[in-house]
Amino acid sequence: MDLSRPISAVAPSLEGEVLQVLAGTTMGMTGRQIALLTGRKSHSGVLDALHRLAEQGLVDRVELNRAFLFALNREHLAAGAVLELAGLRTELLARLRAEIEEWEIAPIHASLFGSAARGDGDPHSDIDLFVVRPVAILDEDPRWRAQLDGLAAMIERWTGNRASVSDVAETEIPRLSADRPPIVEALVSEAVHLTGLPVASLLGEQ
Repeated sequence: MDLSRPISAVAPSLEGEVLQVLAGTTMGMTGRQIALLTGRKSHSGVLDALHRLAEQGLVDRVELNRAFLFALNREHLAAGAVLELAGLRTELLARLRAEIEEWEIAPIHASLFGSAARGDGDPHSDIDLFVVRPVAILDEDPRWRAQLDGLAAMIERWTGNRASVSDVAETEIPRLSADRPPIVEALVSEAVHLTGLPVASLLGEQ
């Protein structure tokens, strides 16, 4: 699944891209503004899609100064489905947090990073997790491994994307904080906190 445009999982057309944009705002926008947010260089195709959606009543179209402003009609019968599909990344975060909260061995920290955290991935991008193992738990502990493997399997079932879990011992954190490898820089700049200590506290930055 493309977590930057999750609606494309069921609406891979240009209309889906347009609805993804409109679902993120209640403001009216021009076809050119919407095209820019979809990443399309030409706005003519986007404008055609907007007019098709307006004919279905799903998009409100208001003429203003010889131009049109478009907005999602949130009273439309299909609007709820559009908003739910557009918000699947939020649903993923909720599921991750709920699943980790049920673990027998609670992690010191867990966060999402990489393209899934930035929102710029595609259907082939891994979903990257950073998990810190408590000091008393060995890497080969079968309970700990079962938790990680189970979560990775669930993520693939939920999204179709492969999960990449970086499992780090609590005792390794001071070295990582001192050496500042790329994963640490990624965590500091983009991590989405799931549970446990915040990244700044974990790395001793506050």
